[in-house]
Amino acid sequence: MAQSGVSVAPECISTFNELKLGKDIKWIIYKISDDWKEIVVEETSKEANFDAFREKLLNAKSKDRKGKEGIGGRYAVFDVEYELDSGEGTRSKITFISWTPDDAPQYPRMMYSSSKEAIKRALNGLAADIQANDADDIEWDNIKSRVSKGR
Repeated sequence: MAQSGVSVAPECISTFNELKLGKDIKWIIYKISDDWKEIVVEETSKEANFDAFREKLLNAKSKDRKGKEGIGGRYAVFDVEYELDSGEGTRSKITFISWTPDDAPQYPRMMYSSSKEAIKRALNGLAADIQANDADDIEWDNIKSRVSKGR
């Protein structure tokens, strides 16, 4: 359980293991439930379409404690595949993205920040970790550069 009191639903781990072992799932988006008690799977995809994935993050909504909907954070895992610049082939890295937009309301930002370590600990086998706070942080070139560390 996170410092925030938010727990990780078992489905989060089983869905991650499907991505990690079977490679059928290319990305997973997790959210904190509307009652702010549990991290749950919001959506998965078998398509490695980064633009569709990015749009889902950019359009994420969360409710504050009073039930008012606004800009929301998310956690996500994307199986990032990229070509090595040296021409030595393709690499794949399972990448954790914590999406906490700077313009989201304070309560969702605080909850996503304080619950991040709980879900990261639950997901064994992450190769990279990216904190994203604005749209530029989740541009494909930025993600690829951070995951490949320039290689």
